[in-house]
Amino acid sequence: MLPPVVVGVDGSAESLAAAEWAAREAARRERPLRLVHAWNPPPSAKEEATAAAGRRYLAQRTLRQAEEGVRAACPAVRLHDELVEGPAVEVLREAAEGAELLVLGSRGLSGFTGFLVGSVALGVVARALRPVVLVRAGEETADKHLPAPDGSASTTTAYRDVVLGVDLSEPCDEVIEFAFEAARLRRARLRAVHAWQPPGPLGLGEGDIGLIDDPRRAEEWLGFLKAVLQVWRDKYPEVEVLETVVEDKPANALLRAATGASLLVVGHHLTQRRIGPRTGPTTHSAIHHIYCPVAVVPHA
Repeated sequence: MLPPVVVGVDGSAESLAAAEWAAREAARRERPLRLVHAWNPPPSAKEEATAAAGRRYLAQRTLRQAEEGVRAACPAVRLHDELVEGPAVEVLREAAEGAELLVLGSRGLSGFTGFLVGSVALGVVARALRPVVLVRAGEETADKHLPAPDGSASTTTAYRDVVLGVDLSEPCDEVIEFAFEAARLRRARLRAVHAWQPPGPLGLGEGDIGLIDDPRRAEEWLGFLKAVLQVWRDKYPEVEVLETVVEDKPANALLRAATGASLLVVGHHLTQRRIGPRTGPTTHSAIHHIYCPVAVVPHA
């Protein structure tokens, strides 16, 4: 069986939007869709009989609500749902291991809703070994398409750009390939963005290009970016690619580039730190500030 697209649902507006986005993505990839709801039984045996029944009923209602939305948005998708007992972060992390990708709802600066609260949400992204896509509430199909000639919203026009954040000090094949494949599936243009900053007063840092003036330095970065992506251009000749380099902080550059995009793709370096897994500053900023769906792709 092909790996499914998995979506975590909790009944919130964000998770329902995520479920519909996941259904369309599963259809694009010709994959089944798996709805997962994490729940915990009552902590004490005294409460078990009535409280467990009530919690299970609410959990099943949450799955039914998500399933109804998916059926309405994408009736042809192969769908199954599952109640899984356990802490949400572990349930979702384990569900992602056998998935094509994991989709979650996101509130951005307000944090995550329902079972995705604060550090739990970031914990899922930080620990997942497969790509995780975060979707905002209010996500509509037409949002990802260019407007019609008369300026009205449309679901039949071409997709807006897929934006890829590229760190040229450590370009990662998994992240780049995910972005090219996402653009191919949508028949969208891929806009690859690298942000650079001039060397500091103490000299060149790792990956810095030591030229005299910024315009020439920008040209060198652009040539480097094109060289890194050439093998992927050859592998995906049908994907139109626009390489962009900007003098700015990566988080600022991606915020501007992703405005009006259909998807932003960023990487997440899997490292174990003394304080536990966490996302880097650029990915953390993208998760909290960018409105379009954000795909976080883990890599070693």
